Amino acid sequence: MRDIVGRRKLWFTIPCVVLVVTLVASLVFGVELDINFRGGSLVTYSFEGSVDKGQFEDTIQQASDQQIAITSALQEKFPDNKIEVVSTSNVDPAIGRDFFVKSMVAVAAAAVLMILYIAYRFRRMGGWSAGVFSVVALLHDEMYVFAAFVLFRFPIGDSFIAVALTILGYSINATIVVYDRIRENKRLLGSKVTVDEVVNVSINQSLTRSINTTVSTVIAMGTVCVISVIYHVESILVFSLPMLIGMVAGAYSSVCLAGPLWATWQNYKAAQNKQK
Repeated sequence: MRDIVGRRKLWFTIPCVVLVVTLVASLVFGVELDINFRGGSLVTYSFEGSVDKGQFEDTIQQASDQQIAITSALQEKFPDNKIEVVSTSNVDPAIGRDFFVKSMVAVAAAAVLMILYIAYRFRRMGGWSAGVFSVVALLHDEMYVFAAFVLFRFPIGDSFIAVALTILGYSINATIVVYDRIRENKRLLGSKVTVDEVVNVSINQSLTRSINTTVSTVIAMGTVCVISVIYHVESILVFSLPMLIGMVAGAYSSVCLAGPLWATWQNYKAAQNKQK
């Protein structure tokens, strides 16, 4: 049987390191924002034949901010491709910010409801602490999603919100399975074993299921990532790669964080009670 709880210091250290790296990268390189969040103009061009994407982007960056100047520069750079403006639209950043705020409110509401639900369902094993640490595990998963966007220079936009909301439902399910085993083993084993032993047994009992579930979903999402890279479909890669990383983080937090955090808190409470 693997001693998961006994290695809790290692499990707790890894997310802290990732958090520091993410914060440093955010401060040094900045965080890319999608046009929906920073505002601007969205121009769609049509062309014939094929053009080099890098040269196309360089020409746009070298031209002035005026659409007419940019279009003229593109037509001059690629005279044989018959570049024409198809559509132009101005994006108000207030709309994106409003959508982001509403999404964060939805995430906060979901977190509160999860705490209440888990607190009631696992009330015989300190439900409130179980609920709080399940949300801590979810925040860990969302941190990895954010790290993926920052480190891979993906713009924060609709894809980020979609991945963040999807990971909430994906990760909490595995955590509840672990808590369910802890509750049952706590009832069956009683005071004969320590809290750490109960949690360790419970995690090992659900470990095979967690690994199998994670492997199957990671294979599927990994396939999507590979196909999007091969065919240069960036819009799919921006969603699938952070989703893949979030899935792995969700499996990690369910096995290595939620249970050990709960056990650590229970041991702390027991030590405080002995001192009274």
